[in-house]
Amino acid sequence: MGKIAPVSTKYIITASIKSTGIVEKPDVIGAIFGQTEGLLGSDLELRELQKSGRIGRIDVKLINRKDKAEGEIIIPSSLNKAETAIIGASIETIERIGPCDSQIAVLKIDDVRVAKRNYIMERAKELLHKMVYDTLPDSKEISETVFKSVRTMEIKEYGPEKLPCGPSVGDSDEVILVEGRADVINLLKHDFRNVISMNGTSVPKSIIELSKIKDVTVFIDGDRGGDLIVTALKRVAEIDFVATAPPGREVEELTNKEIHKSIRAKVPVDQAKFNGNGGYTKTLPVKRTFNTSNPRFKPVQASQTVSKVAPVVKKLASNSKEYSVFKNFSEEIVGSKGAYILDSALQVMGKVPISALNSALNEMESVHAVVLDGELDKVLFESARDAGAKWVVANSSKVSSSRQVRVVTAAEL
Repeated sequence: MGKIAPVSTKYIITASIKSTGIVEKPDVIGAIFGQTEGLLGSDLELRELQKSGRIGRIDVKLINRKDKAEGEIIIPSSLNKAETAIIGASIETIERIGPCDSQIAVLKIDDVRVAKRNYIMERAKELLHKMVYDTLPDSKEISETVFKSVRTMEIKEYGPEKLPCGPSVGDSDEVILVEGRADVINLLKHDFRNVISMNGTSVPKSIIELSKIKDVTVFIDGDRGGDLIVTALKRVAEIDFVATAPPGREVEELTNKEIHKSIRAKVPVDQAKFNGNGGYTKTLPVKRTFNTSNPRFKPVQASQTVSKVAPVVKKLASNSKEYSVFKNFSEEIVGSKGAYILDSALQVMGKVPISALNSALNEMESVHAVVLDGELDKVLFESARDAGAKWVVANSSKVSSSRQVRVVTAAEL
């Protein structure tokens, strides 16, 4: 009998067989060919189909017990669906095998190609998983190493004291002041380019002058040494905010996430109080009490004991680098309903539709500015703030600037 090549098999017919007496495999195969002969016409004659390779080798598995036999018949087919189903139905017409009454019933017809596709999908998942988790991290690690090396090469010097700093200190309206060169290098690695070092615990004259024209955030280590630095700075310089590394940690060893978290938790210097555990916390104004019998004073109501501190917001200078860049990008996206996301070098990190802006910001860090063709609402404002943005430029806005984020409308440009 002819055999069908496994690669050409499309379907597998699986049928059960039960016999009232003991039968052997040749008896079953003989009954299949003999009792279906002439039943379906010459085109579907099983012997001819097997000779041409369109029906494969018929496999029979039998178990004989207690004068009875039962088992399974497997027939490979390269016919089409309809022809294969007809062959399956035809073998169910067999009622006797040898001298014994028998019953054959088709259990299923499997599409071999479906099984192959399922195997391909499962195997592809395994290969993709291996590629993503075993191969890509290596390339990603190489890219990050190269990227951080480039950032380290960007370190500059500022003033006659040659203070280590990032390349954006001169252009940015806001600077981050750290203690040493190692702190500058670590922040540069994580894309903070507006950072400058005191190069020690004494306050250089360049820092004093810089604090008069820029917003200064002092980023100190999470130990008692930070208290001395802030105290020294407050005597001679005009610092605005204090940010602290986690207790017991140094700025030079922080991860990207820890840096962002620490800077977002910065507090105004006039509301900062050293907590004794390596950090500063925000303090509320002390409630004043008066002698109510004195007519010159009125009693203070509970609702008046804590007042909100009005944010100090500098206007966007028309001669600044930010003004020029924001104006160009704002004009470029008019009518697009899109948004540009910029880094601290005012380079484009991404361009997305406004509908996808919130999701994009939730996945990003080290964002410096967002320029969007639409109205700024509270949700987008908070997402931009959480992503580290210092500026948001929009056609119009439902929210006002805060200490962390400055809002610029198209009218101001």
